Amino acid sequence: MDRAERAVRKQRKKEERARRRAAREPSILVQEFWNLPNMLTLGRIVLIPLFVWLTYEADPFDSLLAAAVFAVAAITDIVDGYLARRWNLITVVGKFMDPLADKLIAMAALVMMVRLGRIAAWVVIVLLAREFIVSGLRTIAASEGMVIAAGQEGKWKTSLQLVGIISLCVHYEHWVDMGVYAAPVNFNKVGQVLVYLSGAFSVWSAVVYFRAFLSMLARRGGGGGEQKA
Repeated sequence: MDRAERAVRKQRKKEERARRRAAREPSILVQEFWNLPNMLTLGRIVLIPLFVWLTYEADPFDSLLAAAVFAVAAITDIVDGYLARRWNLITVVGKFMDPLADKLIAMAALVMMVRLGRIAAWVVIVLLAREFIVSGLRTIAASEGMVIAAGQEGKWKTSLQLVGIISLCVHYEHWVDMGVYAAPVNFNKVGQVLVYLSGAFSVWSAVVYFRAFLSMLARRGGGGGEQKA
């Protein structure tokens, strides 16, 4: 077989492989990725660089924009979860990306608030430590076929933290007119109080998670189940 024939065969093999790749159906993970709830989750991750840029210098206007960006991210978190349940689009990709996006943008916001001197570093350390602890407990529980469900204290922690971060992003004093009440509001003070409260709920929920985890281990031989925390 001369060199020309080998080259022709090699080219035919390449073309055949290319046809097979084109005809191959995308993997299940790729199929799961392309739905609206997951796209909204990805959008929250994409917003992080914009949020960091707006909070880097953080003049009054940019601070308002940063608060708006974070609020949009928080709203999409609610919307994508609702749509995933409503349209039965709960996927493996979504289960991974949704909590990841939440933690990334919250971590970025808290770190930037510390950089700007708007919140004490210790409360951010407490909040981040709680996330690592709870994530670790949930991972271990999942490996044992158990689920530690979120309790009410965890939901309070999340709500206080989100509103607190938005207030910290606004930061400056603005006049607020609510019809029956009008006065200047120091949004940084409001944000600090809410984030400190979320820190207290974070510690509480971490303790509840740990107790549920220990209870789960004690009952592991009983067939498993769900522990609420």
